[in-house]
Amino acid sequence: MDTLVFDIETQNFFTDPGVGWDNFEALKISVVGVYSYDTNKYFCFEEKEMRAVAELFQGANRIVGFSINRYDVPVMQAYFNRFKEGIKPDLWQKERVDLLAEIEMATGSRISLSKVCEANLGSGKDRKGAEAPQLYREGKIAELKEYCLKDVRLTKEIYDLYRKQGFLMVPERGTGKMQKISFTTLAIPSARLL
Repeated sequence: MDTLVFDIETQNFFTDPGVGWDNFEALKISVVGVYSYDTNKYFCFEEKEMRAVAELFQGANRIVGFSINRYDVPVMQAYFNRFKEGIKPDLWQKERVDLLAEIEMATGSRISLSKVCEANLGSGKDRKGAEAPQLYREGKIAELKEYCLKDVRLTKEIYDLYRKQGFLMVPERGTGKMQKISFTTLAIPSARLL
C-alpha cells in the first residue's frame, strides 16, 4: 500500500466570519496537494475533485504531513464523511506521521515548516499559509496549486531526510540554538518506512 505526503489549502479559515475555531465542517478546501511514493508523482486536486482524492487516500496505509492531525485530516475527513455513496476513507485509521506533532513531542514547542526547512534544507518557504485563501479569492488557482505543492515537496524532503539520517535539527524556541531531535514514534529509518 502507498505512503502519501499531503497538504491542503482552504478557501476560508477559522477566523473568517461564520466559521469559528475548530469548526472543521465550515472550512472549504480549495486544493489538495499529494505526493505518492508508489507512483513517484505529485498531484494537485481542486475541491470538485474530492472523490478522486478519496480514491487515492483509500489505497494508502500511511499519510505524512506537517500539522495534519490538527488541520488537514479533520478538514478532509469532514469532506469524506459527507459523501452519500462510494469510497469514504477513514483518515484517522491510517498510520499518520505528523512531523509537527513529532517535533512538538520531542521539544515541547511548535515550530513552522519554514523554520524546520531552513534548519535542515538551507531554505524555507517563500509564502505564508495565510495567503492561500486570498489566492483562492483572487482566482489565482495555478499559483495556489504551486504554493500547495511546494509545501508538499518541502514536507517530503524533511520526511526523507529524517528517514535517511534518523534526526532533524530544530531551533530552540527563544534562543534559536539548534538542537538535534529524534522522534519517539518513528522507527529507525529503513525501507519499511516507505
